[in-house]
Amino acid sequence: MRRPSNGAAAIDDDFQATDIALIIGANDVVNPAARSDKPSPIFGMPILNADQAKKVFVVKRGEGKGSAGIVNTLFYGDNCSMVYGDAQAVLIKMIAAVRGLGLPAAA
Repeated sequence: MRRPSNGAAAIDDDFQATDIALIIGANDVVNPAARSDKPSPIFGMPILNADQAKKVFVVKRGEGKGSAGIVNTLFYGDNCSMVYGDAQAVLIKMIAAVRGLGLPAAA
């Protein structure tokens, strides 16, 4: 598979050891079908392997498809939670919820 030239490939191997991946508004660039679904129009396209994180949160305005017009299999993975709404509003609520846990910040 061709790798992105913008440095994104440098983090791909890290996703397997990542506890949480937060995807904001992305679709085709995180669709695992690019790796495995040969008939897919995005097969072979460089993607971020976010689906390999232990937990994935995807923030999107709605259930629309990406530019390729196909379903993103990441969104239906057991490790993925979809959060619909305006990204700024959603992130403000997520940050407040994490702060409300009262846990010390990681070093």
